[in-house]
Amino acid sequence: MSKETFKSFVRVHPELADYVLKNSISWQQLYEIYELYGDNSSVWNKYFTKEKVVDSITTGASTIKDFINNLKNIDMESVQKGITNIQKTIGLLQDIGITNKNESEPIYKRFED
Repeated sequence: MSKETFKSFVRVHPELADYVLKNSISWQQLYEIYELYGDNSSVWNKYFTKEKVVDSITTGASTIKDFINNLKNIDMESVQKGITNIQKTIGLLQDIGITNKNESEPIYKRFED
């Protein structure tokens, strides 16, 4: 089988590019599988799942599904710790800013009020 037939096979199955982009497999490895088994082998079943076909048919469903799955995987305790650290940092910066502001005022302005 030639490289041109492999290229046309990949054009028909663009989901193979996802595996390459995610560094799961290289183009060379895919080409070698294609050379050994051809394009009608059951070897390709793991790359062509029904879920991917459904996602490609329903526009935008994969992005919404990915977003929801990402929300499910968020560790709320670590998010809370991050927010607490940010609040502490902002408070510290505000304290430093207030201290620097008071130090930069002339002494006579403090006593005039």
